[in-house]
Amino acid sequence: MLGTILGLILLILVVGILISCVKVVKQAQAMVVERLGAYQATWGTGLHFKIPIIDRVARRVDLKEQVVDFAPQPVITKDNVTMRIDTVVFYQITDPKMFCYGVANPIMAIENLTATTLRNIIGDLELDQTLTSRETINTKMRASLDVATDPWGIRVTRVELKNIIPPAAIQDAMEKQMKAERERREAILRAEGEKKSTVLVAEGHKESAILNAEADKQAAILRAEAEKEATIREAEGQAEAILKVQQATADGIRFLKEAGADEAVLTMKSLEAFEKAADGKATKIIIPSEIQGIAGLVKSLAEVGASGEETK
Repeated sequence: MLGTILGLILLILVVGILISCVKVVKQAQAMVVERLGAYQATWGTGLHFKIPIIDRVARRVDLKEQVVDFAPQPVITKDNVTMRIDTVVFYQITDPKMFCYGVANPIMAIENLTATTLRNIIGDLELDQTLTSRETINTKMRASLDVATDPWGIRVTRVELKNIIPPAAIQDAMEKQMKAERERREAILRAEGEKKSTVLVAEGHKESAILNAEADKQAAILRAEAEKEATIREAEGQAEAILKVQQATADGIRFLKEAGADEAVLTMKSLEAFEKAADGKATKIIIPSEIQGIAGLVKSLAEVGASGEETK
């Protein structure tokens, strides 16, 4: 009975040991295996078996890209300004063996290397260059860190300056400078706006004056054309009236001749025609000699008639 229990316990121990020797490596991970304290192999993704007691998993390594945020580091610029810079480093383990055996504490090593590299780079730059050259600083730090961490099985993919904290006095001076610059830009923009507004108003006045001048010109042309048309129509009306009067006179004389009127009647009608032609406006009328003789005869007869009336 006791032997059966011992056998059962031994079987359970053997099964437990065998199960513990089966290892499954997940995706984007690796295992560093040691045999009797010495490096044996690096297991990748999949199912693996190790020898009990002799082999052991020294370390599980994450092969995904990782990020570490370091505390702000004090640095001094070329023009002796002390500031604090907060950096963020992105890295990836490329060689699990070197990562395990290359350096004792990889993260601390990267932090210290980042601080010294940052001080060296910032020490060659002035304050203004430091504030405006983040991309250049990031590139130089990444290149330096990548070379330094390569023997540790680490590849630095990116380095970012998360925050640059200058001294309080420098911050106040920068804020005042930025405020003055904003006010200057505002004044320039306001002046440019007023200039454009003045130009637009002047152009509007100019265009209005041109339009008014064109309108006056057109109105003067239309008035001149109207006066011209009125004068022409008035002249045509007068000419037509004179023509009609003369035509009527000629028709009357022709009618008298056809009716057998004597020379005296025709002469009298001619005088009446001259009177109508003058229309009270002419200052001088040239009358033919024959008509003048008849006019004298008529005047004499009129005087004789007037004397006879007085005698009675």
